[in-house]
Amino acid sequence: MAKRGYHHGNLRQALIDAALTLIEEQGPQGFTLSDAAKLAGVTPAAVYRHFAGRDELVAEIARQGFEIFADLMDHAYNGGKPTALSAFEATGRAYLAFARKFPGHYMAMFESGISLNTNPDLARASDRARQVFSRAAEALSQHIPAEKRPPASMFSAHIWAMSHGVVELFTRGAPGSRAPFPPEELLETGIGIYLRGLGLVPPDN
Repeated sequence: MAKRGYHHGNLRQALIDAALTLIEEQGPQGFTLSDAAKLAGVTPAAVYRHFAGRDELVAEIARQGFEIFADLMDHAYNGGKPTALSAFEATGRAYLAFARKFPGHYMAMFESGISLNTNPDLARASDRARQVFSRAAEALSQHIPAEKRPPASMFSAHIWAMSHGVVELFTRGAPGSRAPFPPEELLETGIGIYLRGLGLVPPDN
């Protein structure tokens, strides 16, 4: 592959883009920095001007992924409009949409084994995404007296886990993963059953 001329900081993003392609094809553990350099059309030595190792490159992809993820979640939440319930459900659908549209980022975020405490920027980006879920959960439970209200952090974490499970089982296209219903319908139904069980929404909603 002919060497490309990257200037003004473009090489860093070119390496990220190359790594994203490799992650989608081979998984987050299935490539080396040399592989990323080759795909980007630069020498392996050039990679080390920007990343100390493969894990640092994957961590940066995860950070970018969490930033995109948080933006999508925040947009879906839409300030809790038109209702707290519909906004909460929209964040779940946004989770599925993100996994479909950004599979390389998703794998770097959740399947690479990279610790979220690898660097402050990654931890901050991850926390920002989680805060959207928590904010949506808080709004959904405001009508319940504080002493009877389930912890928002608890049921937002449960919905996060439910969304993640639907993605892993029915959205990623793994062998034998054909969903009995559309993933969005599975998730929305599951969220409804769970929230009704907690008394957060009336039975007829």
